[in-house]
Amino acid sequence: MRFGLEVRAGRPAAEEFATLLRAMVRDRGGKVVGLEEEPDVVVAVGGDGTMLAAARRALTWDVPVLGFNLGTLGFLAEAEKDEADEAVKRLIGGDFGIQSRLTVTAATGGVSATGVNDVVVEKIDSTRLVGLSVTVDGTHFATYQADGLVVATPTGSTAYSFSAGGPIIDPSVDALVMTPVAAHSLFDRSIVLPSDVEIRVTVSRDRPVKATVDKVGLKQLGHNETVIITRGDRAARFVTFGDRSFPGVIRGKFGLP
Repeated sequence: MRFGLEVRAGRPAAEEFATLLRAMVRDRGGKVVGLEEEPDVVVAVGGDGTMLAAARRALTWDVPVLGFNLGTLGFLAEAEKDEADEAVKRLIGGDFGIQSRLTVTAATGGVSATGVNDVVVEKIDSTRLVGLSVTVDGTHFATYQADGLVVATPTGSTAYSFSAGGPIIDPSVDALVMTPVAAHSLFDRSIVLPSDVEIRVTVSRDRPVKATVDKVGLKQLGHNETVIITRGDRAARFVTFGDRSFPGVIRGKFGLP
């Protein structure tokens, strides 16, 4: 089995763990391949940001991704670092499952990108609100005066969307959640939508915004420019070892009584 490693650069703990992981893979008859080679699985060594980068890389090859929790909140991680040897053994032995997760695509001005977590359209000038006019499947929904707008997958519902007041959604739910950020409006709640909708966000004031996908910049937008947000053409594939429920993950991460 060919392993592609996505390692958090500049973090000694991640680099040390990656060295151990490479040795474990070799000892069990696997192979670690370079970034330019097609792997059978991509393994993230770092935090959730590293996991997102690994997931995007895995999408390119249409292969599964596995994340190890290295001490951060680690919503996307399936295994703890002390479970590494067992995880490698199960991967090489084919003793694992795959959970398909919804992705989200943003397109504007001839460029597009697909992410696992979210599309964010937000202000550039930190002192000024922006105007964002939103249509859903061709019908005007609302015009927000806000810091920005997040359209998240269920996977991304625990990230920026959650920080902005959005709900946590089980990754098995086929939906997108749209959450305004610091909206100056009577309606500032999230709305959960079917995943097959088309969301158009148009800049309605003469204040530029930036569109990002999983925190990676897509394009700066000016007055009357639009970004189109839809579900991704391809699902992300996450390795699962079948022994964790999503409510259990949430309970553990937040230390719920």
